Amino acid sequence: MAKYNAYGQFHLRLPDASYPIYINRQGLYCPEVLRELIHSPQLLIITNNTIAPHYLSVVASAFSEKQCDTLILEDGEQYKNLSSLQTIFECLITHGHHRDTTIVALGGGVIGDIAGFAAATYQRGVKFVQIPTTLLAQVDSSIGGKTAINHAQGKNIIGSFYQPQAVYIDVNTLTTLPAREFRAGLGEIIKYGLLVGGVFLDELRQLLARGINPQTPELPKLIEQCCRIKASFVESDEKEQGSRALLNLGHTFAHALESYTQYTRWLHGEAVAIGLYCASLLSYEAGFAAADLVELVAEMLQNAELNYKIPQDINLSTLRDLMSLDKKVQAQRLRFILLKKPGDCFIAEHIREQELNQVLLAAVEGE
Repeated sequence: MAKYNAYGQFHLRLPDASYPIYINRQGLYCPEVLRELIHSPQLLIITNNTIAPHYLSVVASAFSEKQCDTLILEDGEQYKNLSSLQTIFECLITHGHHRDTTIVALGGGVIGDIAGFAAATYQRGVKFVQIPTTLLAQVDSSIGGKTAINHAQGKNIIGSFYQPQAVYIDVNTLTTLPAREFRAGLGEIIKYGLLVGGVFLDELRQLLARGINPQTPELPKLIEQCCRIKASFVESDEKEQGSRALLNLGHTFAHALESYTQYTRWLHGEAVAIGLYCASLLSYEAGFAAADLVELVAEMLQNAELNYKIPQDINLSTLRDLMSLDKKVQAQRLRFILLKKPGDCFIAEHIREQELNQVLLAAVEGE
């Protein structure tokens, strides 16, 4: 058996659901541990053509005594769509999966979102386990029960809240993650630093200044801290009626950028990086924050090797129109998550169009 290191385990507790979140190393190579996650007689492992060569056979072999089917989808945000969802349903039906089956998401945020949405809707809901393999999915999207597919007019606008049975994080999967994907995950981690501030932000700044990679000794602890931060927001507001919306810091800008290019130009965390910078600029421009907030955000993103400026070829008017399709829009009003300082975020509903336009112009490369 591979050397298994358990770094952390805790439960996310909700009124109607409670599930464990495991952080470990080499956990995918421990079949007896994997088998503890799934007790149903059937399961479908959904992954993509990037992850499959590395981990699919390893995970599937743990369930050789069950009906274990596998499905490999194309890799990329542009495939998080109705066509891929239909492919999942066809696979489940063709192989005779019943209501006591379990869907396993083995991959990043795209796989987790679409597999979770399939689990939420197949036969009105079946069990679901998250095995996230990217940094972004491990610290963010695998936790909290948000499931969705994209539409040409907007990101994640077709979806539901559906909690998994468990989240199983093997940090060793990050060693096969492309460097660009790893850096993209840092965008969401920086978001957490801005949300909570304090000691966590101070330690994160130091780590970023030294450089973070999959072998960084502090990484498992950092991942666990992010998971606990995310879990605390979810526990206090599962359906995003209040404080959980703060987790969308930077995402109004990010989702518009992703939609602008039909999800083909930026990884989600890369778009979030630009969104965080824009949110800090808007916080300053609207008079809520001091200029040093913008400098702090730029410093952290630069140390993470993430571009945080809007490319010059982006039409800002079109980008502004795409923001109006954001899920946070209420009563035809754009709502932004802004900062007064790290650890002090709020929902702003009365941002003037002139302020937003000035921020978009200031965020363009070369400005």
